[in-house]
Amino acid sequence: MISKVIQSDSSATADNVNSASIKAVDTNILTVFEHQRLTTHDFLPVSDFHWLIGQEFSVFSIKRKQGQWQLKVGHYIGVILLPSGMTLEILPKLHKSTQNSDIGQTRQWVQDMLSDLTNSLPSKLPHSKNLGQFSSQLTPLPIAALPLSDWLIAQFLQRLAHYQPTKHYQTQTHNQAALHGRLLIKEQLRHNSMQPHKFVCETSILSKDMLGNRLIKSALQLLAPLLSKSNSPQYLQSWQQVPTLTHHERQRLESVYSRAKNELAIQPLGAQQCQAAQQLVDFAYWLLQQSNTTTGNSIGPKNSLNTNLAQQRLCLLIDMNQAFEQWASQRIAAIFQQVSSDYKPLFQAQSVWLNDAEGQACLSIRPDLLIYKAASEESATHADRLQGQDNKKEALTPRMSGSYSHVIDIKWKPLANPSAISASDAYQLTSYAQAYQAGQCWLVYPVQDNKRQPVVLKQQAYNNDTVNNVDIHNNKNANQNTNYAQLWLIPFNVLTGTINSGLLPASDVV
Repeated sequence: MISKVIQSDSSATADNVNSASIKAVDTNILTVFEHQRLTTHDFLPVSDFHWLIGQEFSVFSIKRKQGQWQLKVGHYIGVILLPSGMTLEILPKLHKSTQNSDIGQTRQWVQDMLSDLTNSLPSKLPHSKNLGQFSSQLTPLPIAALPLSDWLIAQFLQRLAHYQPTKHYQTQTHNQAALHGRLLIKEQLRHNSMQPHKFVCETSILSKDMLGNRLIKSALQLLAPLLSKSNSPQYLQSWQQVPTLTHHERQRLESVYSRAKNELAIQPLGAQQCQAAQQLVDFAYWLLQQSNTTTGNSIGPKNSLNTNLAQQRLCLLIDMNQAFEQWASQRIAAIFQQVSSDYKPLFQAQSVWLNDAEGQACLSIRPDLLIYKAASEESATHADRLQGQDNKKEALTPRMSGSYSHVIDIKWKPLANPSAISASDAYQLTSYAQAYQAGQCWLVYPVQDNKRQPVVLKQQAYNNDTVNNVDIHNNKNANQNTNYAQLWLIPFNVLTGTINSGLLPASDVV
């Protein structure tokens, strides 16, 4: 088996692809990166490429160039199990050129990012619905830099190893020749008045046939192609007798998931066992939901109702913009709270910004991360109230003696130098800072080293004196009434999961 790494040539742009390296390993992995173009020459067999063309995956855009079809990878990461058995691994990319030695490093920090996101409380993060599927108590895996597909199944199996299918008592009613269980008098008189040799009995038996178990089993079936038959764990045998979801149930997956959660909530389980069960059900639902929605938009003939469910393919695609935004938000918020408990992070708190003459809301704003600094004597009640507030005018005005200190915007795009900042990002941040009367506004961008340091951009103040070519620095009253927030360009090191230079105490940023 081989692993094929498709990467950009060092002299090429991010849109070009050069299949420059093929090395032998133990798994069938086809590794690609964001913003690359794939053609039939990158696939063995070619039928995998044609299969991808036949699907309308949101991760790809289809183009025709120089007489051949191309698939351009979007801003997603994830894994797709191809019909040939090869696994397509999509990794993030920060530079135009990517060396083979960087692949393991990239896999490592991506796994760190996903682990951080899933270890946090979902209620504290925006857009975490599709990132809450892993366990929050997993131990570090011994093998670093696994392909995302191997890492994914290792996470699932590690939790599954310590969990057995939940059992519950199911009531069954039988009209039988032997008296077994509880005799139902009314039913007996109704059905057996002319056949006294039969008994309508009710019995209770322990059964694994629960919706939660069936969700987990269906997800396990989806991951089965990634499992080695020779190294199949023994604990999977306890799941062999558990049925999977029917086709009808998979068509109504959201309803089944909700019922499974409610079913588990009323079971007499210990706290740890209940938590493990809920997490596995979340995981299974996410796997099945992604596979349903992602492969259900084929441009080929629609699948009939008799489609073999075993043919459903693993396909996990995570929006890298959202994932990085959530990860950086979580890490930066933790840094602020380590500095002082007075800092209260607000994740994507929406507030009305512009009203019309009648007071009707016209435009709302939602910063990625808003830092509220409470006064030492102020309780956290106000900041807690603001989190999750939607379209409330009072959200813009802090009560008591606290104030908003930082407005933070997070972008998954490299910034070569300070002049590369886009006008729209600068306008947005400074407008947000003005609305919240915050002293600092940050634009956070990704880097892969600690060489890049934060840079502050100062606004030029214009008035009548500057228009008349009078030196503003020699005018004592020029800046008397100006109070602009400082705009900082903050590099976030993805390898360490932190911003370079901390919170810059030497620059008096905090």
